[in-house]
Amino acid sequence: MLRRTGGKDRCRTGAANFAMDKIGNTFFFDWEVSLIVWLQAHIGSFGTALASFISAFGEELICIVVLGFLYWCYDKRFGRFVGINALAGLVLNSMIKNVFIRRRPYFDTAEIKCLKPVDKNADIYNITAQEFSFPSGHSTNSITVYGSLAKYKKTKALTVIGTVLPLLIGVSRFCLGVHYPTDVLAGWLLGLIVIFAMPWLQSKIRNQRIFKILILIAALPGFFYCRSTDYYTGFGLLLGFILADELEQKYVKFENTRSPLRCVLRVAGGIAIFFILNTLLKLPFTAEFMNSATTAAFLTRALRYMILIFVLIGVYPMIFRFTGKWFKNPNK
Repeated sequence: MLRRTGGKDRCRTGAANFAMDKIGNTFFFDWEVSLIVWLQAHIGSFGTALASFISAFGEELICIVVLGFLYWCYDKRFGRFVGINALAGLVLNSMIKNVFIRRRPYFDTAEIKCLKPVDKNADIYNITAQEFSFPSGHSTNSITVYGSLAKYKKTKALTVIGTVLPLLIGVSRFCLGVHYPTDVLAGWLLGLIVIFAMPWLQSKIRNQRIFKILILIAALPGFFYCRSTDYYTGFGLLLGFILADELEQKYVKFENTRSPLRCVLRVAGGIAIFFILNTLLKLPFTAEFMNSATTAAFLTRALRYMILIFVLIGVYPMIFRFTGKWFKNPNK
């Protein structure tokens, strides 16, 4: 049986202009709650740790490492393919979340525990920070990233990765109490739609600049109704990625490498820049402002992530031509 109830957020830390006590819908099938409760009663501490570890493969940092390796080292065309799919999926997922505004399972069912919050620094009942539940972002991310690998290369190994890893990530999400199983199913479906629809659209729109502009236009409506941080993170990343890709193709034109040492240096350098720049961009703002759920805070978040990805994809590769001089065979 599908159950629907109204929901009121137990957190009262939101900004004045964001009525957090009015946020969220609760709807679920009885079997979903029973399954989550049963799993959490039986997986134990090892199972919880394993689910948390698997879940991490659908998170921001791991996805950046995968994208960075592809783009900076292996094949930047491959990286563009995965990147545009992943970021389009991220924005679309958050736009859908803000339509259904489904609350996470632990918000309204005391038997369900939140074993891995989305934002560990925020109150677990702060729905703005912890974001909405339907569809699962991790499930969509896992398909758009790992599924794109299999879609682009079509090898047996990547097909296994693109199938098994999203399945494990999705299951881990409801084991951890942060998603209903139907969130995960919807997230997988959305990811599949993205990785098949995006290449099809690209093939129909010959001018790739127009294609990118249309994606941004399609993402813009979220500014009128999205009130969770994931949309603004995603839009900032998407805009920064598109601008950086234009810069790289026109002016930078770096060359990929298969040298293990250079790959390690490029990826490590990119991760270091991500953390340093992310920290520096937060310095002018107080934690209270960044967590305030105001329009200014959301726009600041979008701008911060736009700068981050623009530097990593467009500016950072400029140094590759100079570091290549340190090696005898810079292109290998």
